Amino acid sequence: MAIDPRFVTTALGFDGYRISSHRGVVRGITVRSRNIIANIGASIQTLFGGNITLYTELCEKAREEAFALMVQHAAAVGANAVIGMRYDANEIAAGVTEVLAYGTAVVIEPERR
Repeated sequence: MAIDPRFVTTALGFDGYRISSHRGVVRGITVRSRNIIANIGASIQTLFGGNITLYTELCEKAREEAFALMVQHAAAVGANAVIGMRYDANEIAAGVTEVLAYGTAVVIEPERR
């Protein structure tokens, strides 16, 4: 069962829904490195200042991948939502970065009125 990205939040719940079950911490992790071509292009961009788009794209792809892996992990444990979602990143070697997406997998149900 896929989890709708609308049901992933940094908050601790969803308006109009109640948490019926906690399924535990879930995570998605990816490790990325910069390639030599991107490094050269980014070096040129730094000469002119501003947004270094090559690195921005690399970071965004890493976050997207980590997010997708986290959502897959949540679905695998039977959740239909993730609360308290966060990102973390660490450089683990020169030019090699780990990106982690994590949160708490939960089962939510619409509140009864």
